[in-house]
Amino acid sequence: MKLENALKQFNPKTQTFTNVPPATASDSLSGPDLAASMGMAEAEAEFGMGAFLGKNGISQEDGLRTIERLAVYAMKNAGKHVGKAAGRRMAHCMVILAKMAYAEYCQSAGSTSDCPHCQGQGLISKVQEVTTYNGYIGADGEEKIPPVVENQRVYVLCQQCNGKGEISHRCRCNGTGRVRDLEKSSLLGAPVDKTCERCTGRGFKRIPGTTAHKAIMALLPDLHERTWNRNWRPLYESLVTKCEQEENYADAVFHRITSR
Repeated sequence: MKLENALKQFNPKTQTFTNVPPATASDSLSGPDLAASMGMAEAEAEFGMGAFLGKNGISQEDGLRTIERLAVYAMKNAGKHVGKAAGRRMAHCMVILAKMAYAEYCQSAGSTSDCPHCQGQGLISKVQEVTTYNGYIGADGEEKIPPVVENQRVYVLCQQCNGKGEISHRCRCNGTGRVRDLEKSSLLGAPVDKTCERCTGRGFKRIPGTTAHKAIMALLPDLHERTWNRNWRPLYESLVTKCEQEENYADAVFHRITSR
C-alpha cells in the first residue's frame, strides 16, 4: 500500500446504511492495522513520516520537528563559505532556510497563499476623486449648483486575485504537469502532450529563490546575489531534496510493511 493511501485513516468515515460491509477481502487492512503499520514505518523512517504527516496537515508537531531536523542537517552540510558569511548568526540563518525549504516541500497544485498586493484582504485602499454632491441643474438646463468633488480614500477590488484574497500556486497546465504540443499535434493530426515547461511537470509554481534570499538578507544585509547563487542556493535546494528523499524512503518502508 502506498503511504498516501493511509491518509484515509485520519478522515471521518461515511455512515453505512446497509448491513453489507464496504470491503470483505481477507487482505484488506483495518483501521488498527493501518495505525500499527504507520507506527512501524515511523520507527524506521522517522524523518520521512514526520515530513509526510506535517505536509498533509495531520500533525503540526511533526512539521515543527521536521524543520528542526532540517536545520540540524543544514548546519552539518553547510560549506565553509556559508559559515564564514553567516558568522554568529549561522544557526538563525539555517532555521530560516529550513522553514523556507519545508514550505517549498509542502507546496502542491492545490496550495494557495495570501495575495501580496492586497495582503489577503481582497481590497486595495487608494485615494481618488469622489463626487459627494452631484450638483443641481435647473429646468432650463443651466447648472445652478456645481457638483462637489473631494479626494477620499476608497477600497477597490484587487485585480490580481479578483477579490479572493489568495493566489493559487497552480501552473497554467491546471496542475497536471502536461500541456498540448501544438507543433507535433499539427504534424501527426492527433493530440500530443508534452511536459509543461514552466513547472517542469510538477503542476505548480515553485517559490522563487529570491524569496529565500530576501529572508536571509534581513539578517545578512551584505550577502550579495552572486554569493547566494554560488554558495547558499545549493544548500537551500538540498534541503528540499532531503525532504523528498526521506518521504520516498518512508513510502518504501510503509509499502514493505503492508505487503507482508
